[in-house]
Amino acid sequence: MERLADEDEVARWLREAAAHPGGVAVLTGAGMSAESGIPTFRDAMSGLWSRFDPAALASEEGFRANPAHVWRWYADRREGVRGAQPNAGHLALGEFARRHPGVLTVVTQNVDDLHQRAGNTDAIRLHGDILENRWLEPCPRGRACAVTEAVAGEPPRCAECGNLVRPGVVWFGEMLPLGAMEAAEAAVRRCRVLLVVGTSGAVWPAAGLAGTARRAGARVVIVNPHASEIDGEAHAVLRGTAAGALPRLLASSPNTD
Repeated sequence: MERLADEDEVARWLREAAAHPGGVAVLTGAGMSAESGIPTFRDAMSGLWSRFDPAALASEEGFRANPAHVWRWYADRREGVRGAQPNAGHLALGEFARRHPGVLTVVTQNVDDLHQRAGNTDAIRLHGDILENRWLEPCPRGRACAVTEAVAGEPPRCAECGNLVRPGVVWFGEMLPLGAMEAAEAAVRRCRVLLVVGTSGAVWPAAGLAGTARRAGARVVIVNPHASEIDGEAHAVLRGTAAGALPRLLASSPNTD
């Protein structure tokens, strides 16, 4: 069995990678935002929403069947995102990027804006943006109407054609945002160290990025308090949280300003 590296060794890898453009990539999942009080998708199905099928709240079919119901559920989630604050893990990544321009690429499966608020404004968002709105379908009249012009409602709609506004997230069965996966794959092939933080490794194609990085020669480090489905791809598995481990790992890299 391959020997797994410890935290000190991972910190050394990161120091070395910080000397190279694109040397560090990070893939983050729901566990990272959960430390800021944002529930995972399954956790967000609790309470009032526990009796509903997740697919009814996260699919185009479910939205079309009951748009007001789905809109209100996302309104609840948006309120939670707006009230949350970046945790120490988000802040450590933002500070690392500030000290090492051009070194870090953040790829996230999360739909909140915590990475952006912490300083990683160019994070690659694989599953969209929960705070963004977009039209449900192309305008039947071929016009480029601004979604901000929609008439208020639950959900808002176009005053001319009735087209509905929907959250800008990736629902079950939908394609990822144009170019997002390609950019993520390029980042993990280029990096020397890939940190995989707070993800179960169960959602594809994001889960495949660890294997892509390893095949390209990067060292793969998983930071998670629980076992993940991609632990076998790792050169190091650190059983900790993002807020606990990332400040220690990233603070040791010298400033290159």
